[in-house]
Amino acid sequence: MAEPAPSPIDRAFAVMRATAAGTGLTLSEIARETGLPKSTTLRLLAALERNRAVTRVGSLYRLGPIAQELDPIPASPEFERIRTVLTPFLAHLFEATRATVHLATLHGDEVVYLNKLHGPRPIPSPSRIGGGLPAYCTGVGKAMLAHDDEAADRVSRGPFVAWTDTTITDADRLAVELAEIRRRRRSLDRAELTPGLYCVAAPVFDGTGATGDDGEGPPSGRRAVAALSASAPDEAALRRLEPLVLQVAAAASRELGGEGATR
Repeated sequence: MAEPAPSPIDRAFAVMRATAAGTGLTLSEIARETGLPKSTTLRLLAALERNRAVTRVGSLYRLGPIAQELDPIPASPEFERIRTVLTPFLAHLFEATRATVHLATLHGDEVVYLNKLHGPRPIPSPSRIGGGLPAYCTGVGKAMLAHDDEAADRVSRGPFVAWTDTTITDADRLAVELAEIRRRRRSLDRAELTPGLYCVAAPVFDGTGATGDDGEGPPSGRRAVAALSASAPDEAALRRLEPLVLQVAAAASRELGGEGATR
């Protein structure tokens, strides 16, 4: 009995599987990979891009952020505690910056967004409350990976997907950047997940411990359990946001450490 002809859904999944490989493929390469006519491939890519299942950067198509969002994040009392304690600080950061701001924590090799605030005209972002995104190409993710050796080691083994031209896809480059983040206690997302979306993030530490007088480097005896970030349309704007993000994250760390010590 002959195999049935591929349905439109079969073809769409074939295109998605092709875009998941490497750092991206051109229209011609995807058509060749799937065995589909170029015109059919282009129609499927346009529909997948509208639904954020595929991302286009220049002439290259890559798997889109919807693949990460479809992976459910389990509920956690610890996540809820962090959200409850730190959401007022997120609100303060929003009031101070009027930027799109995020509160996130690590779950495996991904970041989980516990809260998000934005104004009436936010910069388009794939983040959503309760959703997960790769840690290695987000500001909040790198801020926490820099203080979690086990998670950083897992992530460094890949695989890496080049979501944009600036995504870090090399373990050595990532290690250098994480060392710099540990020193300066802040991370930058230079449009590494979404073109045109830049973020500055800072970790929030739990527990008690000493902090260096110079304000750089991780506090001894503490762990980064969350991160706060603010978004901007370009890297120059990040520099103006950086002091505010660091200030609010430091205050949040003091609150979370004190709250943890009284439990």
